[in-house]
Amino acid sequence: MKDTLPAGATSQFRIRIEDKTHIGADGTRLTAIRDFSLDLRPESMTVLMGPSGCGKTTLLRIVAHLDDHYSGEIEIPRDARLGFMFQEPRLLPWRTVRQNIELVAAPGFSQDNLDRLAHAVGIADMMQRYPGELSLGLARRVGLARAFSTQPDLLLLDEPFVSLDEKTADRLRCLLLEVWSERPTTALLVTHNAREAIQLADQLVLLAPRPTHVLAVETIDVPQDKRTPKIVDEIHADFLKRHPANFSEK
Repeated sequence: MKDTLPAGATSQFRIRIEDKTHIGADGTRLTAIRDFSLDLRPESMTVLMGPSGCGKTTLLRIVAHLDDHYSGEIEIPRDARLGFMFQEPRLLPWRTVRQNIELVAAPGFSQDNLDRLAHAVGIADMMQRYPGELSLGLARRVGLARAFSTQPDLLLLDEPFVSLDEKTADRLRCLLLEVWSERPTTALLVTHNAREAIQLADQLVLLAPRPTHVLAVETIDVPQDKRTPKIVDEIHADFLKRHPANFSEK
């Protein structure tokens, strides 16, 4: 059973997945998610952290209504706008950067809005270029701008900085926080990078290996802009003591 609530019926986004099982072409059943329950705090950054292959991407696809084959319910206001930043930028190669963003922008998202957003993420001089002319780091910036141009009520981010070198990834994390802080929205990001999770999360959710479910929820009260490398290391050391299986760097 999957219900979408009318707008205003809930102040939170609620995720309840009783079972999500993949069935292969040979009939093999693989359960990705079981007994998963999570409430997202409004206008907060919730980060899901778990091992590769535990079902994080599957979970986001369910929340985004891209996968309806599961048991449970996702409670989202009916008129809520969703923004999705995928692992790969998924830009249309025959459209310019500007056209790729305009294609998904929310109604009423003006050219001034677009220009300010382009400057914020550092792509103002790339707007007339095509995706094939961009580095992966620049393409990820375009993906970030495109996600925010939808003016989402719920922003989903699927390991958006994976496969980038750490210096580039760190710059993009800072850009994400800068743009998000100007228009706080409820955000759900998945990663398997412990320090990235600590840098970004208001609420950090630790996931079990497949079939995934919530192992623990940690609240990080230090504002993101105060999380220096030293503070991130201190939080990481504390979490490592209490959740060694999740925070060890093996």
